[in-house]
Amino acid sequence: MLNTAPFEEFVILVDDDGREIGTAPKSSVHGEDTLLHLAFSCYVFNERGQVLITRRALGKKTWPGVWTNSLCGHPLPAEPLLNAVARRAEYELNLPISEVTIALPLFRYRAIDSSGIVENEICPVYTATTTAEPTPNPDEVMDFNWVDIDSLRASVRETPWAFSPWMVLQVQELEVFRA
Repeated sequence: MLNTAPFEEFVILVDDDGREIGTAPKSSVHGEDTLLHLAFSCYVFNERGQVLITRRALGKKTWPGVWTNSLCGHPLPAEPLLNAVARRAEYELNLPISEVTIALPLFRYRAIDSSGIVENEICPVYTATTTAEPTPNPDEVMDFNWVDIDSLRASVRETPWAFSPWMVLQVQELEVFRA
């Protein structure tokens, strides 16, 4: 008989030094007392040097409707991070990416959504390139825009509340966004 049960996604729990200490269902780690776990963010650039930003779908559990980096997610247990980045680019945006490069290997943040849900992640940040246009998954992304780096830097500085808290911090740290 075919198994039609929904797939339960697990995340990798880590200690303060980023060492794996176990796994937990994703549904159990995003709450008011979120355990430290591994995630990633990625900024995708086109051939014109513009960066893709996405607006989180309104159905997202945390920060619905806010603008954020191109894509983000969690590697599955035993999944290499580069594979996870490509998997999420395909899932969220139906977007092939290349030249995936680590930009902030030690990025870490903790933020609390207005609903009280805590994000608590060690979140390496990557950059990538593409020559394609995204076709967003509406469960993940409600809108997207290709923007110039200078415009994005100014927008994040002037209206940080419109962006995810991890993106605000990442834009401040990423070399590619420095003037």
